[in-house]
Amino acid sequence: MFRFSVRKNWKVRQVSRVGTVASLVFCLVVRAQADSTARATQQHKGSSKTAQTAPAAQTFTLVGAGDIAACQHLASAQATARLIAQIPGTVFAAGDLAYEQGSPDQFRNCYDKTWGEFKDRTKPALGNHEYGDRAAAGYFAYWGAEAGPADKGYYSYDLGDWHIVVLNTNCNAKALGGCDTGSPEETWLRSDLAKYPNACILAYGHHPLFSSGLFKKHALHPSLRSFWEDLYAVHADLILAGHEHSYERFAPQDPQGNPDPARGIREIVVGTGGRSHSPLGVPTPNSEVRNWKTYGVLKLTLSRGKYHWEFVPVEGQTFHDSGDGVCHEAPSTAE
Repeated sequence: MFRFSVRKNWKVRQVSRVGTVASLVFCLVVRAQADSTARATQQHKGSSKTAQTAPAAQTFTLVGAGDIAACQHLASAQATARLIAQIPGTVFAAGDLAYEQGSPDQFRNCYDKTWGEFKDRTKPALGNHEYGDRAAAGYFAYWGAEAGPADKGYYSYDLGDWHIVVLNTNCNAKALGGCDTGSPEETWLRSDLAKYPNACILAYGHHPLFSSGLFKKHALHPSLRSFWEDLYAVHADLILAGHEHSYERFAPQDPQGNPDPARGIREIVVGTGGRSHSPLGVPTPNSEVRNWKTYGVLKLTLSRGKYHWEFVPVEGQTFHDSGDGVCHEAPSTAE
């Protein structure tokens, strides 16, 4: 009996040990599975958090017009200023800012009382009326360093992936030295553009190369063709201008005015800042949209590889224009 009891107890202990080991193995397996599930859950949460907190594609607003403030009737310039007050972003002022001679008094009493509210976020361009004084002294005195180098008035800046070129299109200004190939400004433009081979490019100045303005001597400026050729060579996307007191949008075209949907530059004339209205004549080839009875501003939304344009009319007016374009140098991963 004793022997049987010992053997029986030994077997019981052996069974107990096997059960304990099996239980331990089972617990380890369960624990490993739980840890694996926890890690997977944590990774999923982490990826979800990354997706939720990833910054949206950065966009920039450029808003403005040309041909703005005359002291004789400030109401229309004040109306366009009210639009800009509601639109955050960089302001472009495309020349003829203070009528009639761009004198210090006219900048102080005309422009400053309207669009002057946005001086600290404005990137200006010279118009022909700024040269009422041959050296455009009132303009350079008002803007200081924001006007670009004295006697030149051309410069560039960046908004995200977009490179913005501000041109002095007053080719007859003595200090400028013309706009032809090899001129100081054209040489500067080629050098500046060469530094940004992969950027989206936008340029603005006062005079347009193309326009449907009624008086062709005022509307068309073939002296700017060299600038266009330089910009076209680097696949520039947009050129903005004023001078004609109207709004006109062109289809993408080359410097000779031939349609070019693939590589062409879209020109938008927006001389609607408040000075007055100028009648348009027979539509120039490639002109898509025209209006010469509405004051307003052009709002551009610039993002990675694309842009959106919108003409915003002053209160009480209904003319509107908007659309989208793709940057010629758009990265393949553009949103």
